[in-house]
Amino acid sequence: MLKVWKEFRTFILRGNVIDLAVAFIISTAFNKVVSSLVNDVIMPPIGLVLGRMDFQNLFISLSRHQYATLAEAEKAGAPTLNYGTFIQNVVDFFIIAAVVYFVIVRTNEHFKRRSATAPAPPTTKLCDYCFTEIPVQATRCPNCTSLLAKVGTHSDH
Repeated sequence: MLKVWKEFRTFILRGNVIDLAVAFIISTAFNKVVSSLVNDVIMPPIGLVLGRMDFQNLFISLSRHQYATLAEAEKAGAPTLNYGTFIQNVVDFFIIAAVVYFVIVRTNEHFKRRSATAPAPPTTKLCDYCFTEIPVQATRCPNCTSLLAKVGTHSDH
């Protein structure tokens, strides 16, 4: 049992499991923000444009009785086909997908700009005499054995 516990502890404390847990927590919070954006900011104007239509209230009663609202049908226990809920979920999906897309695009652009810093200094140079590529720190060319010029001067063979 102790071996199983140690293996479990090792598994849980691995970096990718912790990263996954953090991502899950952040995505849950992000989902609340995006859901509020969709339900409280974007859908009311769409409903206004469509004549104050509430997608959640679009349904077909599968019983012989007709109901004014979905709540009435549910209260009566009537079977219903809730196509308005489906439409709402499709709209929510596309809005959430668009928000995630723009967040990812902006994040990637930010990281590209951050990584576009000054290039690393060169690690090689050309020999002044035989033009072989050699390490920057070299003072003698390993190919032609010439003493290499110091910065700004040339040395002879």
